Amino acid sequence: MKPLEGITVIDLSRFLAGPYCTSMLADLGANVIKIESTHGDDSRHIGPFVNGESIYFSMLNRGKKSISLDLKSAGGLDAFHKLCAKADVLIENFRPGVTSRLGIDSDTLRKRNTSLIYCSISGFGQSGSMSNKPAYDIIAQALSGIMASTGPEGGAPTRVGESFGDIAAGMFSSWAICAALFNRERDPKKAGCYLDVSMLDCLFTMQVTNLAQFIANGQAPKPIGNRHPLSAPFDSFQAQDGQVVIAVANNSLFSRLCHCMEMMTLIEDKRFSTDEQRGINHSALKELIESWTSARSVSEVCRQLDAVGVPASPIWNIEQLVESQHAEERGLLQPLCSWHTPTQPIFFNGHKLFNNSPSPVLGADNNILDEIN
Repeated sequence: MKPLEGITVIDLSRFLAGPYCTSMLADLGANVIKIESTHGDDSRHIGPFVNGESIYFSMLNRGKKSISLDLKSAGGLDAFHKLCAKADVLIENFRPGVTSRLGIDSDTLRKRNTSLIYCSISGFGQSGSMSNKPAYDIIAQALSGIMASTGPEGGAPTRVGESFGDIAAGMFSSWAICAALFNRERDPKKAGCYLDVSMLDCLFTMQVTNLAQFIANGQAPKPIGNRHPLSAPFDSFQAQDGQVVIAVANNSLFSRLCHCMEMMTLIEDKRFSTDEQRGINHSALKELIESWTSARSVSEVCRQLDAVGVPASPIWNIEQLVESQHAEERGLLQPLCSWHTPTQPIFFNGHKLFNNSPSPVLGADNNILDEIN
């Protein structure tokens, strides 16, 4: 099953957000043609490297084709226009205004191909007072409110430990592209469409808990460490040999936790009678729970709580997850050449779809240009 088989995607994007989007489309069977300058995507030169090849670039661009073009030359621009005339989707992440100067903007390309779905990814969108502001992920995080609510309680704002602005924009772009393709397929008479994706908008939309608090009380959330701002106990707790995470968000789970700890009197304690009250009195509740967890190992706490259906876990690093039985059973990493790569995470009818072709050498598929002339 390859849902996007037969769909041609022109990928003008660089670095992370756009290539992440098109890697997901390639996993679903799309024919992704990456257009690069003669220098190549800058991420080809970003480490770490294995056998001289950038793992960062390879993860994001496996299964794609590469054409090197000088879009500032008449010949390169003409070839690009011919490619787009037969394509289904185009994705770019230039700063707003650049594509118009190059003559490859949506209006220009869709005059020749009215069914083209054109997706622009940028830091702040194609309109608004910040649209021309340069951006990397950390800039979008800093302005989105997510940094201001992340970090130790009472501490300074902290960047989330991955480029989630880029990743979110790539995911939302792939979702929007698939929706646009479905709409076009349902009614072939409909033209394509223009998609304007902003990293900042995506990060803002994803902050459901933060936004709920702000809309309800008008106060911006602040860093509170690992605990949940509304529910308790929903935090990390000290055990004999490390930290253990316990997550309880309703009375039923709290009752199970209290029975497991043999602290049944807490169930009737007015300070902990509801999720809201437990959130208000989270410090006192944490102290009581840690009197139990600190006398046990992380594995023992998890074993006992798993047995009664209370969500609990150790705090793994990525190596521990990769080496786990779960990672193997779920196919979190798939073989690719001499190393392994993550893929899109969804199982389709019990099968994980991914493109296991290696990332292309720069300009490896320039012969495609001969075929369109």
